[in-house]
Amino acid sequence: MTYEEFLDEVTTLITEKYGLADEAAIQMVMRAQADDFFSGHDDDLSICTLDRTHKDAKIVFEKYK
Repeated sequence: MTYEEFLDEVTTLITEKYGLADEAAIQMVMRAQADDFFSGHDDDLSICTLDRTHKDAKIVFEKYK
């Protein structure tokens, strides 16, 4: 999965799991990205897995809500 696909999936999971509107989830992911939360993901695409999207969605939701 590409870095962009990974971010899209994290955003989608936040909306599905936590009932947020798309815009709110997008803003959350953008704040996490600006905070360098995903900096390693861009450098090492091997960590951009579906399993990791679930873990990161939870962390991003809890940290950036």
